Amino acid sequence: MGSKTRSADGDPSPDQARGLGRFRFPGRARSIGLAVVGLLVAIGIVVTVGGAAPPPPTTRPLLLGGVIPGPEGPIALPTDAPPVPPTDAERAWLAQGSVPGDTPRFRAMAERALLDMRVLTQPDGSVAAAWFGIWKYVWPRDAAWVAAAFTVTGHDREALAVLRRLAALQRADGTWEARYRLDGGPVGDKRAAQLDGNGWVPWAVWFWYVHQDPRDPGTAAALAELWPTVRRAGDAVAGRLRADGLPPRGSDYWETRTDQVTLGTAAPLSAGLRASTDLARRTGSGAEEQRWTGASTRLDRAVREEFGPHGYPRTASAKGGADTAVTWLGPPFARADAGVAGAVRRSAELLTLPNGGILPGERWGGDPTAAWTPETASFALFSAASGDRAGALSRLDWLADHRTAAGSLPEKVDAHGKPASVAPLAWTSATVLLSLVALDRALPIP
Repeated sequence: MGSKTRSADGDPSPDQARGLGRFRFPGRARSIGLAVVGLLVAIGIVVTVGGAAPPPPTTRPLLLGGVIPGPEGPIALPTDAPPVPPTDAERAWLAQGSVPGDTPRFRAMAERALLDMRVLTQPDGSVAAAWFGIWKYVWPRDAAWVAAAFTVTGHDREALAVLRRLAALQRADGTWEARYRLDGGPVGDKRAAQLDGNGWVPWAVWFWYVHQDPRDPGTAAALAELWPTVRRAGDAVAGRLRADGLPPRGSDYWETRTDQVTLGTAAPLSAGLRASTDLARRTGSGAEEQRWTGASTRLDRAVREEFGPHGYPRTASAKGGADTAVTWLGPPFARADAGVAGAVRRSAELLTLPNGGILPGERWGGDPTAAWTPETASFALFSAASGDRAGALSRLDWLADHRTAAGSLPEKVDAHGKPASVAPLAWTSATVLLSLVALDRALPIP
């Protein structure tokens, strides 16, 4: 996902693989049965028989412990690499903005998260999700959060570079691919586009703009560059809403195929449409403001009416199961709502694992013992932006405790409390930074 369920060929990872049950048939039936099993295996169908549980999925061990800048680009660090002190150039860059955190440990985590994002962000603004194999791509979702994190820490040049790159990657129909190569080319794995980028990117543009002085000629010029991207994205969403007000079904941050509308798509589109509408109002774009106000109202009503009665689960059903995406229905992406706050509390109870981290969802098909750091950080951000300081500190403490030896934030934490998968993960770094800033000052809400 932007928390990434990714395998080497781009399909759902081994985390989501299932075992093949053993069939037993007498005589000729046995031969036929074995032939059928062979056919099923050949076409990739996974079966279990007689109630036998498949082998439990497992999580990859840590693949790299961090990154540092090199003369020709990022250098991956081994899993046991100790902390590397910032260079003079890195210290000078940090000083251009701010490092959030009111304790030495949180400031150290924030400093490393900022430096990790800086290394993962290429000169043209492309943001690698992580610097390893199948993660070395640009996910619009991850990059939009990185732009927001650069914005709140005062690194506006980097934020604007990322937003410009996202604008350049937008398709003619106003949407984005699920991911891109760092050179902007298609990945070529036939993965369907993920519409949540149409929420996250306009939200990030709005988030950047409200932190600027609108009277500054540089701000006006930059917005003039980005506004066509916002307009195309907003119109693409408005034109795709179904008769019931919800977006079309499709893959979201879980990176798995689905035939249902998910909260992981609806929630960011809700935030993005409201952000786009507010941006149109602030800039005097009356026609767009009118179009998107109606679409935003329809979508928000549909989310309340279809997901709300079930406690805002992953899909609009009592069987949908809790999902981390519920955190994106509240601050800093939407105004506080008692029903959403209650759903976030219930979801946290259901999704918190024995190791202290968060599982993506109650119906998650991957390793049920591995916590995901972007999801854990999303709950921290909701708490911080909602005024629940104790809740935010608890999640942030856990994240600080489970960094790699080099100090980077990994994608996952395994059942034994050890960092797993890859580190650093850009999305987690960005979310932690936003959470730490939200503890110090209120973040804008569209």
